[in-house]
Amino acid sequence: MHSFRSEPILWIHVAGLATLPVFLVLCLFFLSVGEPFLPVWMELFLVAAIGILPLLWMQLRRPFYIFALLGIALKPENLTERQRKILCLINTKLNRILALVAAVLSVWVLWQLYQIAPLVANSAKFLPQWRSVALLFAGLAFLGSNLFLQIPVSVMRVLVTNDTEFAGIEPLSLEKIKQDFTILGVRVNQIVPRLLESLFRINTDS
Repeated sequence: MHSFRSEPILWIHVAGLATLPVFLVLCLFFLSVGEPFLPVWMELFLVAAIGILPLLWMQLRRPFYIFALLGIALKPENLTERQRKILCLINTKLNRILALVAAVLSVWVLWQLYQIAPLVANSAKFLPQWRSVALLFAGLAFLGSNLFLQIPVSVMRVLVTNDTEFAGIEPLSLEKIKQDFTILGVRVNQIVPRLLESLFRINTDS
């Protein structure tokens, strides 16, 4: 019997961590544009509000439905029993605590980026030095970084679950999935091709 860790979507989301540095560099780049015209705390609050609050609110209220990728989502009615068990682990108090910890870490990272932003200001001289627009784009880049932090964190909590605990989980009902999760994207019958899914299972089970 295949382990729940052989679900390809789990590893695809974990791999999303690799894009985190890209979004953080973009955020740093935009923070270096123009001269600050607001107090430091206000600029930080604006960027953090754009980059952290929407995702944190989602993860605390209705967590991201992880069987979704690049604008498409697997129809809830097509989920296997094992996949519905995985969603049980996503929608837990522990995952909400992890979401808060990730948000606090993100605030600390943002502060570090803000501190070093003047050091890279010369790299952004070719852009219009519109600070307000730059802060907006910094917030959007920070939102991207938080997306690829929050979701892998929730998925990694699934991966460290032991098999005995997983076996005892009651699968979520279809109604609960639709009620408790934020499902983004066009709903389709299949996301990961069967060949790729088989390769994931071979690698994780070996």
